[in-house]
Amino acid sequence: MQQIENLLAYLPDWALSLGTIALAIFLGWALHSLVFRWIRRLAGEGTVLRLVVERVRGPTRLAMIMLAVALAATVAPLTDRQAGVIRQINLVAIIALAGWAALTVVQVLAAVHLRRFQIDVADNLLARKHVTQFRILQRVAGTIIVVITAGAALMTFGGVRQYGVSLLASAGAAGIVVGLALQPLLKNLIAGVQLALTQPIRIDDALIVEGEWGNVEEITSTYVVLRLWDWRRLILPLSYFIERPFQNWTREGSELIGVVYFYVDHTLPVGALRRKLDDVLHASALWDQRVGVVQVTDFKEMVMEVRILASASSAGRAFDLRCEVREKIIDWIQAEHPTALPRRRQDIVSIPAPDHAKPGITSRPNRSSERRPISSERSPQTNERAR
Repeated sequence: MQQIENLLAYLPDWALSLGTIALAIFLGWALHSLVFRWIRRLAGEGTVLRLVVERVRGPTRLAMIMLAVALAATVAPLTDRQAGVIRQINLVAIIALAGWAALTVVQVLAAVHLRRFQIDVADNLLARKHVTQFRILQRVAGTIIVVITAGAALMTFGGVRQYGVSLLASAGAAGIVVGLALQPLLKNLIAGVQLALTQPIRIDDALIVEGEWGNVEEITSTYVVLRLWDWRRLILPLSYFIERPFQNWTREGSELIGVVYFYVDHTLPVGALRRKLDDVLHASALWDQRVGVVQVTDFKEMVMEVRILASASSAGRAFDLRCEVREKIIDWIQAEHPTALPRRRQDIVSIPAPDHAKPGITSRPNRSSERRPISSERSPQTNERAR
């Protein structure tokens, strides 16, 4: 023990202070790990308490380390400047801990609420509504918390305090610059709040945007990821869905009516087509047995327009059902009514023979068609002009 005291007496103050703080950080980390492991065992698996414990692991570890450093600073031989640095670090850490705790509270509330809803079920309209609403609000709240935390942390430094004030209050010239720089972000944040409240789109909604069909894969605080039918991703800002029109095929439900058009000859029997469509739909696993209609919607000069309506439980199944109906109906027309395929009609009228071709009538020669010999000699006037 005496040797340790002699060794510590020969160490410089800065090394002793650094060792004391490092030891405090290590002890705080180790103590938190032991306590956290014990609490996890008490929480059990798959419970709400276990979810909360997992979420608060990071903030509680930071709080434990901060407490250990604060205690170590009271016994370490720190100079006034070093003590000021430690106090500044602790102040920034406290602000960061408050922001982290606020983010954790938002995440825990969202996770606990969304545990009751499952998207991977057939009837997931209510689940998609809640998931979309809470995810957007969670990201918007997270962005606001981060901005406020960063502004509060900057205000603790005298040299950059005005930037923190500008970030929080948007005051002064610096605040104007920051406001202009953050204009797209703030615009999309406000659009995110509007989307969360009104919900024109939700997670897994089927949309047609910019002529592309796809499903909403992700909604962040600033943009929406649309997974297209060919696995491409279309990225759009949140403000797009507030300012511009688009089609939502699953706004109130996933059921859709597929439309198929045929252009056939007027001789096609519509009654037989209706019976064939009924057989095709009842044999298909894609049809939901709600709508199956054949209608002659237009007559044109060469063809008549036949519209077939067939419903399905989702947009993808409706598209596949339309393709199946096209294939089987055209096969039936080719096999059973090949003359009903579109064709062009022409009437050929016989032309009466001319009078000179009739017996007993002699034809007169057409003098205008008689060939006259062409002289190779030029007239004197022509030769004169040629000269």
